Amino acid sequence: MRLSKNKHVALWDSLIRWSMRITAYTIVLAVGYILLDIVVKGVGSISWEFLTDYPRKGGTEGGILPAIMGTIYLTAGSIIVALPLGMASAIYLSEYATQERFTRMIRLAIVTLAGVPSIVFGLFGLGLFVLFFNFGTSILAGSLTLAFMILPTIIVSSEEALRAVPKALREGSLALGATRWQTISRNVLPYALPGMFTGSILGIGRAAGETAPILLTVAAFYLPVLPSSVFDQVMALPYHLYILATQHPDTTKVLPLQYGTALVLLVLVTAFNLVAILLRMRFRKKYKW
Repeated sequence: MRLSKNKHVALWDSLIRWSMRITAYTIVLAVGYILLDIVVKGVGSISWEFLTDYPRKGGTEGGILPAIMGTIYLTAGSIIVALPLGMASAIYLSEYATQERFTRMIRLAIVTLAGVPSIVFGLFGLGLFVLFFNFGTSILAGSLTLAFMILPTIIVSSEEALRAVPKALREGSLALGATRWQTISRNVLPYALPGMFTGSILGIGRAAGETAPILLTVAAFYLPVLPSSVFDQVMALPYHLYILATQHPDTTKVLPLQYGTALVLLVLVTAFNLVAILLRMRFRKKYKW
């Protein structure tokens, strides 16, 4: 009887393991096919003129330099705002805040905000930054909107990284007479930074690829000039790609431009993520526990 039960458990375990493996392989193959399709169909559109020239004839000819620079400005601006705020909030919730009901409610609100659709953040940015603060449709309004959108992700991942640091490192430092901040800055943060940068990687990818928030706060489809201040509108690769794919009357004519823009966006996001990964690896190699 026990032998039959063990066989049943082993069969069920094997079935679950193979189903998980098939699911993982299917997802990898699907993503690989999408990436391969973008690369194969988009590499023919990539040229020096395409990357460095300004758009012409409503974006159907010329290059995408303003869209590239706009995406860089918006992504960098959102990270500059969200990363310090997110890390500071995570440090407070993990190291300073008392673990009471109010703190648990704050954590629940942060986790909930991490799953809010991006269009909601776009409406929030439109109402607060564009209209209330009168920033207008500008780089500043778009960057702040994207920063608030990725802030919950950075807070959650940063707090988890802080919790992963052993309590013995904190207790030993405090026992030797160090202050709370000295303990955090010298014994906790150096070991938690690799995990914190993981959250920033997720935030970078989302900030660079979103369309809805910038649609309402900053993006312009055809603007063949570079911005001169943070209060200017700007083109962006996600919105440019959206317009080319859905609003242009002759989709076959602009199909190469669609794939070329998608490939450039993919490379740009990968470059941002690579910088964050290198920083994470540097801190992980320097501080081991």
